[in-house]
Parts: sequence; C-alpha cells; structure tokens
Amino acid sequence: MSTKQISKLEFIALMAFLMSIVALSIDALLPALDQIGLSIGIQDARDNQLLVTMIFLGLGFGQLIFGPLSDSFGRKPIIYIGFILFVLASILCVNAQSIEVMVIGRILQGIGLSAPRTISIAMVRDSFSGNYMAKIMSFIVVIFILVPVIAPAIGKIILDAFGWKAIFNSQLFFGLLIMFWLWKRQPETLTKEKRTQFRLSLFIDGTKEFLKHKQAVIFTLVSGFITGSFMVYLSASQHIFQEQYQLTEEFPYIFAGLAISVGFATFLNGTFVMRFGMLKLVTVFLIVFTLIPLLYSFLFYNSSNPSITVLLVFCALQFFAIGFLFGNLRALAMQPVGHIAGVGAAINGFASTIMAVPIATYIGSYVIEDALPLFIGFFFCGLISLILVIILPKNSITLD
Repeated sequence: MSTKQISKLEFIALMAFLMSIVALSIDALLPALDQIGLSIGIQDARDNQLLVTMIFLGLGFGQLIFGPLSDSFGRKPIIYIGFILFVLASILCVNAQSIEVMVIGRILQGIGLSAPRTISIAMVRDSFSGNYMAKIMSFIVVIFILVPVIAPAIGKIILDAFGWKAIFNSQLFFGLLIMFWLWKRQPETLTKEKRTQFRLSLFIDGTKEFLKHKQAVIFTLVSGFITGSFMVYLSASQHIFQEQYQLTEEFPYIFAGLAISVGFATFLNGTFVMRFGMLKLVTVFLIVFTLIPLLYSFLFYNSSNPSITVLLVFCALQFFAIGFLFGNLRALAMQPVGHIAGVGAAINGFASTIMAVPIATYIGSYVIEDALPLFIGFFFCGLISLILVIILPKNSITLD
C-alpha cells in the first residue's frame, strides 16, 4: 500500500482537498450569482442557476476522459493536466462578457476539475477496499464538507472587498497549493506494473466490464438520483434564502450550518459503517431520505413557505440522511470494479453527474415562489432510489 509512505491522516486530508477544489469552485460563487448575472447581462434571475449546473455537466464528461487515461499513465500526471485546463477555463470566466462565454468557461472548469475529483476516488480504491474503504471515504468527505461550510462566507467576504472576479482568482490560488502538496508529498498509487496499456478501446472495454456488475450499475444510478436532488439545493439555495426569505446577509451562515449537518452525519458514518456495513446504512437512510420530504410536502402542500426555522429543520434532517449516503453509495459502486478503478470511477462519476444535471435543471425550474418543489424532488428521487436498492439481488452484492 503506497499510502504507507505518508501518514494515513495526511492521505485522507490530501484526497479531501483534491475533491474540495470542486466544492470551492461551486459554493464560493453562490453569494455572487446576482452580481455575475448583472455583469454578463443575464435577464432572468433563474438563469443564474446555469453557473452552478453547467460546471457539473463538465464534471460528468471530463471523467470519461481523465479516468481511463489515469489507468494507463498514472494518477498524478493526469490530475496536473486537468488542473491546467481548470486554470485556462478560470481565465475565460473572469473575462466573460456574456452568459454564453461564462457557461462555456464553467463547463471547461468542470472538465478540468473532473481530474482531481475522479482520480482522488481511484487513488482511494487503489489503496483500500470493502467497509474500510467506505470508512476512509467517510473521513475524506468530512474534511471535504468543511469547504462548503466556509466557502460561501469566504466568497461573500471576497465579493464585498474585491468583486466577483477575485473569487475565481482565490480558487486558483487554493488549487495551486493543493497541486504543490500532491506533487511534494503523495506517491503515485498506481504502480507501472498495474497500469493498462492505452488504447482507444480502453473505455469501451471498461464500460462493458462495469456493466457486468449489477452492484456497480444500481448504486451508480442511485448516486445519480441523490446527487441530482442535492444539486437542486445547491443551484436554488441562493434564490430560496436570498429572494424568497430575503436573507441576503445571512445566506452564507445558513449554507454553512446546513453543510455541517451533512458533515456530522458523514463523520458518524465513518464509525457506524464498520459496525453495520455499507448496505444496511444505505437502506435505512434512503428510507429516512424519502420520508422527510414526504412529511414536508404533506404539511405545506398548497401553502406558502413555512417559517425559516421550520425550513431549516427539515433541510438539516434531509442533509443528515444525505451524509450517510454519499460515501457509502460511491464505495458500494466501486467495490466490484477495483481492477479498473480509473475507468470505474469515471463511469460512476459520469453517469451519476449526467443524470443529476437534467434532474436538477428540471426540478430547479419550479423553485420560483416557494421551496416545496425542492422537497417533492427529494421525495421522488429517494423513492426511485429505494426501489432500485430493494430489487437488486442480494447475492450479487460484494462487500469485501
């Protein structure tokens, strides 16, 4: 195990911060969406959501490129290539004068960031397996969650002091620090003898192998529904709290508080997964994930938004359930495809993200006057996910 050359704690922290470049690029921008929209001539405020959803579109497609390449050329070189693309795309965003150019820049940002996001997961799979991999992923996500907790507040501070363009520049500086850390401290996790020879059919062959495993397919689909419903919140949260509740100044702190709910659950998952196992936790919290929005919809159907306190309680409970799902779903999907970890992570990430973008775009278009469509989306995504897990033959599931 190559991670023995550095401490396990440092490995967890580095993988988390590699993923966190993505979170920073999304969440730090949330307080600035209105200002960016005004600067580039967006007429409909709902189109501001494109600045969030389009980076996810790039993340989805980029994984198809960088995941397979990392199986052939190693993990670290491909991460560097992706980051260079992210730098160029960020320059394009800073100089954008129209929504079209900004959207292109955000898509390219997503493609570039797909390298550290996907390959960090492959690096975890190179080094760990089974419930222990889920435990490591949980601790990684705990640290990863800290960035969304503070990112909107940091974005607001930078926005007020220097303007929205400085937010992009701060992301580049953060990314450069992580790249230096990766270069200086982390050994390559995919040794040369374990690499596959690069060929154009590599992805096709990997996809065929991935599709042979029902476990990988089902939990990738479930991950897509859960990610899609959560992406609605990410893209619509600014509209809900700043426009519907008029809490512009409080928004970064509300966002941070709800992110802590996810982080706390993920931290608990790191302990619980070793006791109860990934599958049981996923099943239980999919039920919770589905029942909470059902209750909200029953209570507030055909009525205006509840008080901000009530909304935050329901959101916190919903995100607590999500904290037990993200890491476990990814670990369950990756467990049977460790022999093609790069391609496997790429397919898993691509499919779940490409599912999530239209789900988020469609549901988000209804979040206009109240938050009810957000919870209706949570309910249906949870219900479909629960059905998929139930119909998966238990004898086809590999846990170790």
